[in-house]
Amino acid sequence: MEANLNDISSLVNHLLAQKSFKEMEKVLRQLLTSSELTEVNNRLQIIEMLEQGIPQRQIADRLGVGIATVTRGSSILKQEKTL
Repeated sequence: MEANLNDISSLVNHLLAQKSFKEMEKVLRQLLTSSELTEVNNRLQIIEMLEQGIPQRQIADRLGVGIATVTRGSSILKQEKTL
C-alpha cells in the first residue's frame, strides 16, 4: 500500500509543527514502535552511506541488514535523480 500525497502532507505538517527535540522524540515514539524506529534509522543511514559512495555490500555488513534492503534504498535514490 503506497502512501498518497495527503497522507504524506499530514505527517510532514505534524512533524514540522514540533518545536523542540523533546517534542519530536515524543511524537516519533507515539507514532512508531521500537522496531519501526530502528528500521527508519537504518534506512536513513543507508541513504546517507549510498550518497557518500560506500559500496552496497559494505553498507549491508556494517548495518547488519540484507543486501536487498540496501538495494531498495539505492533504487529509490536512482528514481529520485530521474525526476
